[in-house]
Amino acid sequence: MGSVMDRGAGILMHIASLPGKYGIGSFGKEAYKFADFLNKSGIEYWQILPVGHTSYGDSPYQCFSAFAGNPYFIDYDILRDQGLLKEDDYKFENYGKDEENIDYGLIFKVKNKVLKKAYSNYKKSKDLKEFKQDLATFKDENSIWLEDYALYMAVKNNFKLAGWAEWDDDIRKREQDALETYKEKLSDQIEYWSFVQYLFFSQWKELKTYVNSLGIKIIGDIPIYVAEDSVDAWSNHKNFKMDKERLVPKCVAGCPPDMFSETGQLWGNPIYDWNHMKKDQYSWWRLRIKESLKIYDVLRIDHFRGFEAYWEIPYGDKTAINGKWVKGPGMDLFNAIKEELGEVNIIAEDLGFQTDSLVEFLEETGYPGMKVLQFAFGGSDGSNLFLPHNYNENCIAYTGTHDNDTFLGWYSESASPDEAAEAKAYLGLNSEEGNNFGFIKGVWNSVAGIAIAPLQDFLNLGSETRINFPSTMSGNWQWRAKKNSYNNELASKIEKMTQLAGRCEVVKEEIETEK
Repeated sequence: MGSVMDRGAGILMHIASLPGKYGIGSFGKEAYKFADFLNKSGIEYWQILPVGHTSYGDSPYQCFSAFAGNPYFIDYDILRDQGLLKEDDYKFENYGKDEENIDYGLIFKVKNKVLKKAYSNYKKSKDLKEFKQDLATFKDENSIWLEDYALYMAVKNNFKLAGWAEWDDDIRKREQDALETYKEKLSDQIEYWSFVQYLFFSQWKELKTYVNSLGIKIIGDIPIYVAEDSVDAWSNHKNFKMDKERLVPKCVAGCPPDMFSETGQLWGNPIYDWNHMKKDQYSWWRLRIKESLKIYDVLRIDHFRGFEAYWEIPYGDKTAINGKWVKGPGMDLFNAIKEELGEVNIIAEDLGFQTDSLVEFLEETGYPGMKVLQFAFGGSDGSNLFLPHNYNENCIAYTGTHDNDTFLGWYSESASPDEAAEAKAYLGLNSEEGNNFGFIKGVWNSVAGIAIAPLQDFLNLGSETRINFPSTMSGNWQWRAKKNSYNNELASKIEKMTQLAGRCEVVKEEIETEK
């Protein structure tokens, strides 16, 4: 099972972090320009963070649905070109003064206001016949998840955004009469949320088609768990370890105490009832992978080790200290996925606590794991598995991930003097070429199948552009790139490095010769 992907290189860049005029990155013009930049750079993979409908805290790893897309990424200018908006409907709204940081409080209000205007215009329009037919087709083809999602969002708004645990008992428990009552009462809101999802997926499909036409594959990130406040937990509560009467989790997910945290990490996600899921051959997971493969070319599954064993914490605990390790479904799940979908391009995020059984499980799947160069230094005896000379071809090598500091922030601030000195000696870092490019070459020139670096590392940006601080609830996911911060000069430098590392084909000379 699993296979080594073609040797290539990628850049990690969240959709939200793209530049633009309206407060947050979108599927509009700047996304296409970034794809062109990747193409000029010889880059074959664009890795993005999850694009799900984010909930409280704005984390892409805590979403209202495992299937629905984030309305924040819908581009206004495209809606204008479709006749759904006029420029005055959105141009003069307040999106915040700082174009390099997302103000989610503003975006939440403005995005809903503008999208509701687009929906109102859609309903009033006597044209848009093809659009209406396409929307009807979309609703029919995605009904397996869309109907519950649209109802969930409509009911959630009816209860002033409260989580489903705080709804009235009849709808919280999905009593049939209550479901029918709310479907009738909130029919227009339900239609609105279906409309929003159609906008998201139609714009994403157009962008992905363009990206793929350039020979670039999209690596999509999916969290292993769903949020407690999600349609998945509400509509499929039997899939989770829940108190069947009170409909609250019996236990939640997290990580045990380690060198980074004395109390561990308490994520709070409900934990899957794998024994129940096994009864129908993990149909929910098979559907999730199938739907994800419609929008991504490669799947990176976050916290992959949770399939082998996971840290289970009693519900209501304030820390992760009292958790315990529990065996996961292991190969049984992935054999069921393979039986339906065949070989799937999956990257296993296997970072964190390592055990022999986890190593054996990963080898059995055949999926490439991850190596992070920032974790390689401080030992000085050459045995650290994150050092490039210890890589094998079946891995994905990163300078750092969304959970790490940027290279510059790490090298100049976060790393200990010994770690920084060892990195400098091992990689031959010199300020003349740019220490950041010396660091990136550490993974580019390795034998790893794919080498990836966040855009911040190519731009040599500091800790102020870090996108996430794990275990913190505020100040994350906000960074945006400056307009025109990545250009042809940078693309040329990346392309040269990528060609020398054997990670892209030399095509420019052939094209010029043909001319």
